[in-house]
Amino acid sequence: MSSSFPKPKIIVICGATGIGKTSVGIELAEQLGGEIISADSMQIYRYMDIGTAKPTPTELERIAHHMIDIVDPDDDFDAVRFSEHARERIADIIKRGRLPFVVGGTGLYIKALLHGLFRAEPVDPEIRDRLKKEAEKKGSQALYERLRQADPDTAARLHPNDSYRVLRALETIESTGTSISELHQSHGFEDDPFDALKIGLQMDREKLYARIDRRVDLMIDAGLVDEVKKLLEMGYAAELKSMQSIGYRHVVEFLAEILPWAECVRTLKRDTRRFAKRQFTWFGADALIQWYKPGQLNEMIQQVEVFLEKLEVD
Repeated sequence: MSSSFPKPKIIVICGATGIGKTSVGIELAEQLGGEIISADSMQIYRYMDIGTAKPTPTELERIAHHMIDIVDPDDDFDAVRFSEHARERIADIIKRGRLPFVVGGTGLYIKALLHGLFRAEPVDPEIRDRLKKEAEKKGSQALYERLRQADPDTAARLHPNDSYRVLRALETIESTGTSISELHQSHGFEDDPFDALKIGLQMDREKLYARIDRRVDLMIDAGLVDEVKKLLEMGYAAELKSMQSIGYRHVVEFLAEILPWAECVRTLKRDTRRFAKRQFTWFGADALIQWYKPGQLNEMIQQVEVFLEKLEVD
């Protein structure tokens, strides 16, 4: 259904982890009268600051940020909830005459925001309980192998130890008879409430990987281990979805004496680089993204200005 009213304009800044999205977003928002919606699936959690590379207090003072520190680490938060909350904040930003900048690297969150996302059918509690008991008895690896057989596309996106998401995927299959990947495909992501300019940040892979390794070292120096210790002391279990994310699960395994320190650091750097590679693949498949190097701020500003001026002649 078409409308005579123009869609709200928003700017999306996306790309791989460690590439500089936060600083670019702040610079552009400062110069163009904007506020930032964080599209990061980990920065939503309170108490998880170092391992999620949240903006610093100084950066938060420069530009208003939204969708940061909004839920506790044991909250069941997903892309559907992100879309709902982010759309409310975008509407408020626009109402106040500001420009929304959606900044982050969680591709599914951005896709849900721009195009909608299906709502999964409620899971049968008996199925959930049975799968949880099976996970406790056989281990998460056994359930992951089952998911690989039933829904290889979803399994390929998950870490074998991410028991929360593995269970959710198996629950969906057993409750609906349909896999999550099939539900995504059938939905089609046809909701389209915004006119979005998508800017992607890119750089040489080896240079980015070196930046990632350095950032991991800086996180460790900043107290990542103590942050994970505190979360565990607060009662947040190692099996939580948030605690199974990159960085947190590695330190948890070190604290549990599963990994020696050198191996913890090595695998943390390796898995972060692999995550960046998956992000390159995800965003690289979007033909509408316009790519820039992080230092091309003037070019990005000019592109945004052209995009905004187009509104006046539509």
